[in-house]
Amino acid sequence: MTAGALDGIVVVDFSRVLAGPYATMMLGDFGAEVVKVERPGSGDDTRQWGPPHDSEGVATYFNSVNRNKRSVALELSDPDDVRQARDLVAHADIVVENFRPGTMEKLGLGYEDLRAIRPDVIYCSITGFGRDAGAALPGYDLLVQAVGGLMSVTGTEPGDPTKAGVALVDVLAGLHALSGILAALAHRDRTGEGQRVDTNLLAVLLSSMVNQASGYLGAGVVPGIMGNRHPSISPYQTFDTADRPIAVAVGNDKQFRAFCAAIGRPGLADDARFATNPQRVANRDALCTLLETALMTNGADHWYAALTAVGVPVGPINDLAEAFAFAEGLGIHPTVSIPGTATPQVANPISLSATPVTYRSAPPPLGG
Repeated sequence: MTAGALDGIVVVDFSRVLAGPYATMMLGDFGAEVVKVERPGSGDDTRQWGPPHDSEGVATYFNSVNRNKRSVALELSDPDDVRQARDLVAHADIVVENFRPGTMEKLGLGYEDLRAIRPDVIYCSITGFGRDAGAALPGYDLLVQAVGGLMSVTGTEPGDPTKAGVALVDVLAGLHALSGILAALAHRDRTGEGQRVDTNLLAVLLSSMVNQASGYLGAGVVPGIMGNRHPSISPYQTFDTADRPIAVAVGNDKQFRAFCAAIGRPGLADDARFATNPQRVANRDALCTLLETALMTNGADHWYAALTAVGVPVGPINDLAEAFAFAEGLGIHPTVSIPGTATPQVANPISLSATPVTYRSAPPPLGG
């Protein structure tokens, strides 16, 4: 087997639920040895987050972020188990935790405590709202989507704020934690120095609001709910067709001209109201009425084929089963088989030519 990029790196993972476990699973996929520390008896909260369960009775939520790990059951309120945890860290390169700020310090497992026994340790903390005034707030994804502004721009219409269909902020926080850990590893390779890595869900969400956040900061625009429309681009939304909706993502004037020709309305590209993107945004309602009238003459599959053929970004609105089939049809191969379980998993989306990711073990039983 080809060596992984992080072969020889040991991670002690005190995190649970989603953000931290997602980051540590990625480290495990890259070759690191990950030791997951769990509460005896119950383990990670997501072991009980079902249905659904797989054919072996395991909650599929837990399965989603815990492959390539082994589990150690330790009661961190017990001094003997804390000593065992410290012994694990003495041989580790990375520690990841997502307890409320101050919890690890009370247990004798804070950054200063652990770098006393492993000076070059990289210690990553993921919190909900930082380590200062927000330290006491519970960091659940739904709450962060609400207070962080994501729900204010998500929904079918104004007055109907809606969360994303997955715990998106947790996943983004896990990815940001991963990038911070890898940056700290690169620094340690150069200098021999470990360091603390901190991130929090609220800061991650505000950073991930990208153009919406920049529009507020740079132009004072407080965005609202626009359904599937885009605040700065048109047409960039969903449209009804003769059978089911499609998503159209026209990003420039050349694509718009091709789009209009393909739907049998070439004159729209020369209409003064629609000739450039700013004009299309200003006259969005009139444009969308004309486009939808044309698109209702055929079904989604017809328009997907016709528009894709002329380079217009368009796609059907798939359910998850259709999405996996769609990816497979493109040669992406989105699922993998994991040794030790009959349950397939979503493949790691990163391909490395010299040090490919590996799938060495199924999500572990508690303490196994």
